[in-house]
Amino acid sequence: MIKVLGLGDNVVDKYMHIKTMYPGGNALNIAVLARLSGIEVGYLGVFGDDDKVCLTNLNRQIIATRKTIGKYKTDVMKERILEINPKAEVTMHKCFFLPENAEEFPFEEYDYVVDAVDTVTAKIELVMKCKEKNVPIISSMGAGNKLDASAFRVADIYKTKVCPLAKVMRRELKKRGVKKLKVVYSEEQPTRPLEDMSISCRTNCICPPGAKHKCTERRDIPGSVAFVPSVAGLIIAGEVIKDLAQVSKK
Repeated sequence: MIKVLGLGDNVVDKYMHIKTMYPGGNALNIAVLARLSGIEVGYLGVFGDDDKVCLTNLNRQIIATRKTIGKYKTDVMKERILEINPKAEVTMHKCFFLPENAEEFPFEEYDYVVDAVDTVTAKIELVMKCKEKNVPIISSMGAGNKLDASAFRVADIYKTKVCPLAKVMRRELKKRGVKKLKVVYSEEQPTRPLEDMSISCRTNCICPPGAKHKCTERRDIPGSVAFVPSVAGLIIAGEVIKDLAQVSKK
């Protein structure tokens, strides 16, 4: 039996039980979750991180509202998924995925992995684990500091260009002997946001109480707008659906 997470109406009857894992709690992952859970039966293994919904998420994350600020993103995602599909099985993991805890997760149980995490070390570990267990994976490259949602492309990592994150991933995966990796990336040149220190998160932190990973700890704070990361998430969702449904390109 194939274990399925989320497909559209046309293929629900054929693929009822796909089991998919979504590391990452950012807007890319959230968009995928919201769109892929609307089926009769499904299983979602979600471990975002131990992050909480922040005021700064309101402009782009589908789970972020005034009512959810301060709540764990994983809890809010689960609630939203079940509101769309009450029969979905959702397993949440409140942890920051890293190589140190990778063995805690049963990659071999999943039919597909969506990588929407931010850190290079975590992304590489996800790829290596999926290759080891022979589980398909699609990886999101950078969506921050972008304004053109039409610039996203689906390609093998070694055919990407422009994206700084993809450049790093190409180099590191080549070192590790990885021959291919499906990714969603943007060919838009990043636009560095202007930082007004009078209202910057660096000097005026508005992270919710108890947040373990604050903006003040980051070397660089990228900017994101509502209409860019969400598009990348929907593209990822479409690729997952096509791969699981074995829809070939013509």
